[in-house]
Amino acid sequence: MAGTPIFDQLVYIVGEITLILIIGFILLSIVVVALSFYSIRRGYFYLPRLVKSGIVATEGMAKGICKLLGLDDKEMTAFAIRLHNAMNQSDFEKVPADKRAIFIPQCLRNADCPAHLTPEGIICRRCGRCEIGSHVDSLEALGYHVWIAPGSTLIKRMVKQYRPQAVIGVGCMIEVREGLELLDKANIIGMGVVTLKDGCVETMMNWQDLMDTALLGLEPALNAENS
Repeated sequence: MAGTPIFDQLVYIVGEITLILIIGFILLSIVVVALSFYSIRRGYFYLPRLVKSGIVATEGMAKGICKLLGLDDKEMTAFAIRLHNAMNQSDFEKVPADKRAIFIPQCLRNADCPAHLTPEGIICRRCGRCEIGSHVDSLEALGYHVWIAPGSTLIKRMVKQYRPQAVIGVGCMIEVREGLELLDKANIIGMGVVTLKDGCVETMMNWQDLMDTALLGLEPALNAENS
């Protein structure tokens, strides 16, 4: 049975709108990938807010296009983290150190670490077997709350209990990206520092990267105190 003219017209309009949305989605994906690719190659973020929103909205298709262009998932994830840090840096710098928190993964510990798990994470015993103890001392001297976290459960609990305004998360690429997304949802300013080596035991990181991030917004105040 043939449809009524009104029904046929409605189907036609819905079809047109759907086609326009699909084309728009594809074009947005292409624009996001192009800006991301160019930004990575140039080392500068072009239209960061558009790129960040576009990556979230078109992630699956964007990844497919990136693979066609020779950009792998790891490069794309690293770019997303750098982009996120760049966009949050200004707000992060405004937060005083005593309102900031740092979560360090337990995988950075030495395999023979004598520290034990407590309700507030791993409490470093400063045994000297790894670099965690000395850097925790430096960070706490700045005013930071620092936790050595065995997993995301402790992080969520400490964030809920202490309510920091800003958080620096350390971990492998995937963990950092997922953590930054969770912080965004909780309206907490997040910065990510990626470890140099993935794994569960004796991983590695560039501690200077963490210290440089931790000092953002604090250096002028520290200089003023020392003058």
